Amino acid sequence: MKLMILYPYEYEFSALTIQARLLEKGLRELSHEVICLCAGHTFSKELEYCSFNPDLIIGIGFWGDIPRLIHEPMKRGFKAIPWFNANGWVANYHETLNSLPLVLVTSDWVKNTYIRDGVKPNNIHPVHIGIDADLFRPLSKDNPKVSKVKEMFGIKEDEKMILTVGGDVTSKGAQEIFHALAKIKDKLSKWKYVCKSWPSDNMKIWHSKELQLVNELDIAEKVIFHDEIMHHAYMPYLLNACDIYAAPSRLEGFGMIHVEAMACGKPVISMKAMGPSETILHEKTGFLADIAHEVKLDSEWVYPSMGFEKKHQIEFPVSKTFEYRANVDQLADFFLRLTQDDDLRKKIGQAARQHVTENLNYKVTAKRVIELIEKFAFQR
Repeated sequence: MKLMILYPYEYEFSALTIQARLLEKGLRELSHEVICLCAGHTFSKELEYCSFNPDLIIGIGFWGDIPRLIHEPMKRGFKAIPWFNANGWVANYHETLNSLPLVLVTSDWVKNTYIRDGVKPNNIHPVHIGIDADLFRPLSKDNPKVSKVKEMFGIKEDEKMILTVGGDVTSKGAQEIFHALAKIKDKLSKWKYVCKSWPSDNMKIWHSKELQLVNELDIAEKVIFHDEIMHHAYMPYLLNACDIYAAPSRLEGFGMIHVEAMACGKPVISMKAMGPSETILHEKTGFLADIAHEVKLDSEWVYPSMGFEKKHQIEFPVSKTFEYRANVDQLADFFLRLTQDDDLRKKIGQAARQHVTENLNYKVTAKRVIELIEKFAFQR
């Protein structure tokens, strides 16, 4: 089969770009002809539309990317299907989504979000993102790059390293983690918490609040902030340097970094909600805290970039959940158990690695995508 994969952003290390490239890799290994392009690269797309002439185009992004990823190829006469995540709600393009023979989504939670917001469930099929378990694999603490990571962060050999990674770490639950660690700081003496983010205006806004909070909680000397751009190929060294990966994300359609951490043999702490609750096995490959609070909205703004004629506010007849907050007491208990029990960390880390290689590898995902395409995509 000849397949074209389109992703929305040019940024090389975005999660969507990585998702697209790993699907491309898996499909090629299944002997399919594949081309993977950024939807914004008009010149390259035009050349491939006429020369490659794909049987199907897979658009990776979220519902707001439908004009570029789905409408445009269909106007050219190509069959197109999406593989979408969710940004909390679905405001538009219901007619398109309902008319497609197949809509792939990254988790059951994303599917339920689409259904909640009026999209019909008949053609929606969850497919978890597959990661490269050969790149993300356990490495020895003596690996020079792993040990250098700890040295660069100023973490001593006998200190436990807790890690959170995200575009900004507050959206990944860092503020809830601050409160949890503050609760047990007198019981833990040798630990550091590394918050790895990427430089952006949004990150800067949250960072000022994070700095204020760690000072108020008297844990500032234990928290390390790092916001430089890091190539995806170096992430395995960062993950292998940590002892616990923690991200009880406030909104997470899948949670690729959670899976990459498990692939590196690390126990993962997250929340019993959204995508991570489908990939992390509670008390087997990590720990999932209960939801303590939901942020609900009664209205939201929509914009022309979302397919509306003008900017205006939509009123919801029933409040929609847009974010979650994890149970801080449970997070504190999980950190206490994992930092104090080396055997437990090792046991859970080994189970996490096995779980990913068997169920969340990019090869497994590519095979599932092809099965669904062959079963549904050419029906209409």
